[in-house]
Amino acid sequence: MAAETFSQGPSQTQGPQTEGPRSQGAKAMGAKAQAAKTQATVRAFASRRSHVIYRSLQREIVLGMLAPRSALLELELANRFEVSQGTVREALLLLQEEGLVHRMAHRGTVIADCRAEDAEELIRLRHDIECRGVRRAMARRGGALAEDLRRHLGAMQAAAAAGDEYLLSVHDRAFHTGLFEQADLPPVQPMLARCLIHAHRFKILHPEQQRDLLETANRHQGIIEAVAAGDAEAAVSALSHHITTIVDFGPSVIGGAA
Repeated sequence: MAAETFSQGPSQTQGPQTEGPRSQGAKAMGAKAQAAKTQATVRAFASRRSHVIYRSLQREIVLGMLAPRSALLELELANRFEVSQGTVREALLLLQEEGLVHRMAHRGTVIADCRAEDAEELIRLRHDIECRGVRRAMARRGGALAEDLRRHLGAMQAAAAAGDEYLLSVHDRAFHTGLFEQADLPPVQPMLARCLIHAHRFKILHPEQQRDLLETANRHQGIIEAVAAGDAEAAVSALSHHITTIVDFGPSVIGGAA
């Protein structure tokens, strides 16, 4: 029996394939997406670096390591932190938002002064903000606020035990901003943050106003007790006393009003 044979057509040689417009467009979009992702990563890294620089400079300003009215040069800071001047500029803008530096066109950046009259007015403003805010905060969350405040107090006590005055200040501010945050008044929050850091800076830079670090931390205990008890008026009274005795401006600093 004859073997079956299969006829094969002429072999077809395929030439080089060319990409269609759709394939080329997809590749271009992919390249753009990758470039955008890379740029976003670079920006995020620069932002983290600027925040680290901001925190470092904030610490040095609050502790007086960088003196009031002294100049800050972007190029020197860029060399010191090994970053671009743009990254330094971002950090300085954050400090400017807190009022810790003044940036002036063609004159550079100068560290803010630390005057008693400024601190006194900011304490009056802080007193009004916090004492009104604690009523709102307790109306919304009641005694449940106390647990968060106790955590902040524990962090303050740990910083005090370590002798870290700046870290104590950080946790102290977190205590007060965390309490006020529950009042749900977001536009006012930055105003309180500025009041807090300037009050702490004034106290630190004036040795006659300083007290034992652990005592500073434990002064918050009365506020926590009033909040835990759900007594809004007692919380207002405790906050009022706490704020008006941070530094000694005399009994008339708030005109006797709570």
